Amino acid sequence: MSILNKKNPLLSDIKASIEKILGANSQSISAVTTIDKLRQDILKVLIEYSDRVPHPASGAKHVKESISGTLARWQILAYVSGIDLTIAKWFESHLDSLSILHELGYDDLEQGLWAIWAAEGHPDPIHYKHGQARGTKAWCSGANMVDHALMTYRDDNNHAQLLMVNMQQPGIKIDNSKWHAVGMQATDTATVQFSEVTASSVGPANAYIERVGFWHGAAGVAACWFGATTYLANYLVIAYQNKPNHYKAMYLGEISTALAVTQQYFYHVADLIDNQPQLSHELVIRQLRSQVEKVARQTIESVGQALGAAPFCRNSHFARLSADLPVFIRQSHGAFDLEKIGELTSVLAWEVTEGQSHIWQL
Repeated sequence: MSILNKKNPLLSDIKASIEKILGANSQSISAVTTIDKLRQDILKVLIEYSDRVPHPASGAKHVKESISGTLARWQILAYVSGIDLTIAKWFESHLDSLSILHELGYDDLEQGLWAIWAAEGHPDPIHYKHGQARGTKAWCSGANMVDHALMTYRDDNNHAQLLMVNMQQPGIKIDNSKWHAVGMQATDTATVQFSEVTASSVGPANAYIERVGFWHGAAGVAACWFGATTYLANYLVIAYQNKPNHYKAMYLGEISTALAVTQQYFYHVADLIDNQPQLSHELVIRQLRSQVEKVARQTIESVGQALGAAPFCRNSHFARLSADLPVFIRQSHGAFDLEKIGELTSVLAWEVTEGQSHIWQL
């Protein structure tokens, strides 16, 4: 089914609200020049809508049309990502935090911007005892902006644990000095040091990484990658319509095929998640993420070859997406992800029944 036929009333409302903000700033999505104030205005509107965005694996109960809750969520993330990946990074983390807490039984939450910070490996790791957190967390996007953070740590038994921290309290030091990125430069990504800060433990040991929603959320990140990719590809559609030629048509055909296949896989995975919400669907979601990374890199390269240097130099929206997307897709883990896909594929092959000779048999 075409994406144009999958109606999402909430997305329509969000689009209308954001286009109103852009109109007040005399801008359009296709030529938006995002400044800090405009980002904050758009993010504020998105936060106001966030309690209406379906959680992953929520089926169709949150939407009035014949669209799954999971797909509705991904459509919103993809739309926001096409506008600006910095906003998408903040909003995806906010939504993921709310869904994590929902899955773990926490629904009565304080208002404001939330974030999930799960990167580990800092030499001064987070420690938690008697309601107090100390240590350092790296790769914290939106560090100076968020009101509440979820962050992981390892307890004395090396179990993964999750903490909830109010960021508006003393004892928190934010250091942006190590963030030298060009792509995703504006994400306010910092190293945050906590000194005996009040925090609350969330869920039992390993609940964060063992819950099925861990992988459902990982697919939401891929929706962000895909949304930005499709906006870049649409620049080639417009260029071809305005001035058609054979090589633009060839690149457009190549990209269109890759995007259409990937789009259909999003539909498939969304249906799997909503119809079998008790399963993580790790293999298909890892495959989805790998496919989106591949098509994103292909699109960046092919659109650049088709259009030349002009949009990189004269269109701020195109140039920013092209710079941000390669950094954002590095949330994929490349060869490690492919290794895990291979291992999970082998396990699945052992389980094939009903007379199939192999797992890819039609």
